[in-house]
Amino acid sequence: MPRWKALSGALFRVLAVWFVSSLTLLVLAGLLPDFRLQSAGGDSLTRTAVTAALGAGAFGLLSALVWPLLVRALLLVPALVLGLLVFFLNGSLLLLALDLIPEGRGQAAPETAVIVAAAMSAASSATSAFLAVRNDEAYHRRLVRLAGRRGRRARPATPGTLFLQLDGVGHDLLREAVRGERPLMPTLARWTGDSHRLTPWRTDWSSQTGASQLALLHGSNEDLPAFRWYEKDTRTVLVSNRPSSAAALQRRAIARTGDGGLLSYDGASRGNLFSGGADQVALVMSVAARRGKHNRSRAGYFAYFSDPANATRTAVSFVAEIVREVVQSLRTRFRRELPRVKRGGLYPVIRAFATVVERDVVVAAVIGDLLAGRTAIYADLVAYDEVAHHSGPAHPDALQVLRSLDRALALIAGAARHAPRPYRIVVLSDHGQSHGPTFLERYGLSLGDLVRAGCGLPVPRRAGRTPSGAEARAAARAALHRPEETAGQHQERTAGPGSSHPLVLASGNLGLVSFPDVPGRITREELDRRHPALLSTLANHPGIGFLLVRSAVHGPVVLGPAGAEHHLDTGHLIGADPLAPFGDGAADAVRRTDRFPHVADLMVNSACDPATGAVHAFEEQIGSHGGLGGAQSHPFLLWPAELTPPAPDGEPLTGAEQVHRVLRRWLREADGPQLPLGPAADELRHGARPPEGFSPQDPAAQDKSR
Repeated sequence: MPRWKALSGALFRVLAVWFVSSLTLLVLAGLLPDFRLQSAGGDSLTRTAVTAALGAGAFGLLSALVWPLLVRALLLVPALVLGLLVFFLNGSLLLLALDLIPEGRGQAAPETAVIVAAAMSAASSATSAFLAVRNDEAYHRRLVRLAGRRGRRARPATPGTLFLQLDGVGHDLLREAVRGERPLMPTLARWTGDSHRLTPWRTDWSSQTGASQLALLHGSNEDLPAFRWYEKDTRTVLVSNRPSSAAALQRRAIARTGDGGLLSYDGASRGNLFSGGADQVALVMSVAARRGKHNRSRAGYFAYFSDPANATRTAVSFVAEIVREVVQSLRTRFRRELPRVKRGGLYPVIRAFATVVERDVVVAAVIGDLLAGRTAIYADLVAYDEVAHHSGPAHPDALQVLRSLDRALALIAGAARHAPRPYRIVVLSDHGQSHGPTFLERYGLSLGDLVRAGCGLPVPRRAGRTPSGAEARAAARAALHRPEETAGQHQERTAGPGSSHPLVLASGNLGLVSFPDVPGRITREELDRRHPALLSTLANHPGIGFLLVRSAVHGPVVLGPAGAEHHLDTGHLIGADPLAPFGDGAADAVRRTDRFPHVADLMVNSACDPATGAVHAFEEQIGSHGGLGGAQSHPFLLWPAELTPPAPDGEPLTGAEQVHRVLRRWLREADGPQLPLGPAADELRHGARPPEGFSPQDPAAQDKSR
């Protein structure tokens, strides 16, 4: 955009806001008895209008200069108290602005000043929002300006690396979104055809954000069998996106690898479940449970909303997104679209939080990191994943979100051009999504009901629903300082921890069955003795593809319909291979999970249609991920062409741990520091410089630093 055009647009917006604020002052002066803009003897309309303009201008300048300082000073004030203080602070600013009007024409009672200031702020914000809510160029300039105020460091000599995760976007979906003359995602389409290369990779059996991102950022997802699982030794249910669980998983990964994470040296983590060892964090679940001066996770909200224009843009978009969701939900019901899940209650608010608030805050934080010249940045945009769970992966409602994410990528790429160092932008996803009606909708009973029937227990006449476990719900609760959801809110009503009845948990189309009263992992032989019909009931159900159980004789065994068996230790098959419909690599993924200490007694994977990739989630999701089958297991990696390919030609990229090693290699190729393992990594994670003699290109130096 030409400079003169940008300046004229900015001037027009300032004058429009000033005019509306002045008009608001005039109207309020005529309505409120304790507020006046005239001298005691009266003034002409022209003189009164000039007084209103002066008052509005002074109030606007004071708000622009003083308000960001007040927000920073009140970072630790609880949100409710801060909300009340806003009114009194605005009223004080207005009184000060009226005192600046010549000849004392502006006067107001203190309680009236609070009302006038609130009305003026609302009017000016509404005007700004109307003029700029869809103006991405103006929004981009404002974010760059705000980030520039925080100061820049000396220009580094090496490139930085930005990792942008599009949560839940599968490889095939992205490939379709960048095709054609008018692609759905034009920014990524330009990159794919020019500067970047696209490749798929395969997830582990647990195809969900917790397992993938823990390995991507910390190098290991060992002993993470699902999105939620029961640990018999502690009698607890862990949920990947719960703050306390995320913190525990991160600690375990660091202890296992001896390494702080991908972002341990001069890194920033934005909108993720885990920190990756970064000192700069915002909206990171693993630190959300902590309180104190070292917890800066919520600071991302304050930094963004300290600008009233940002707050207004996001607030208007937030309301518009709620309305959009209500309209789209009613449309699907009127059209009787199937499959369909309930989208009422708080879901419209949660969707708006994921697609608007979290997106805007993360984008602003990333732009700030770019302009600060940080070495490694990793950010997660969860908007598509949240909508696809409830609308379907390829539904127009979800595809509309991809357009908005592409605009966000364009904003970030534009900011990177102003950064003090060049940046290599890597775009990736943590998993895809598979479509299909839920298990309950398709067969009229839940997995928990089926397990109860197989155990000879009574089955409720009215089937219960398993709530969705989408990431945005937990992120919204953490942002609002709401307590964590209990385990019972995400498990079947079959049993609770410590019960003699089976405990059934759902993670997309992956189900976990545990027997809490049995120490250790129950064997196939013991199950047949206790519940003779259970395994055959599950294996022969048309909605179940296979189940994993451990035999005292044969080791891990995969059971399928019609007596089919796959002995994982020996490869021996009885009948048709139950894993064949799930593609190459399925046996390796199941075998790896089987050795986890906290794998469930029974791991149940829903059926998958090989032709369409449709699965049946055990949760209330028509777009799901968590197990094997369909597009959920095939995320993507889009990397700059100047970096080396992630794997040699023809070799598949399998598992998030392998992708982590690729990301580390790319940091090394960009001359970014590669952290050693062991105590040196812990020192670097807390801000120390690399040890003397350490070079990211010198393996011998890395070995020495260990």
